Amino acid sequence: MKLAKLPDRTPVKMSVVLTPSLAQRLREYSVFYAETYGNKEEVTELIPFMLEAFLDSDADFKRGGKKRHGEPMGTAS
Repeated sequence: MKLAKLPDRTPVKMSVVLTPSLAQRLREYSVFYAETYGNKEEVTELIPFMLEAFLDSDADFKRGGKKRHGEPMGTAS
């Protein structure tokens, strides 16, 4: 079978406390998203994707992840 077993998709609920200024910036980002794509999404729906994009774009974190998972630093995957 070409399709690998699907990953666990059970949502994990987490609570965070935000500063008022960050909460406002996230609301503004939600408005910007709606202006860009033409459909409104709640901030709570956007945050998981924002965090995933942030982590995926952090090169230092990716390199550290290789080290954490037993791969030598500096090897190409």
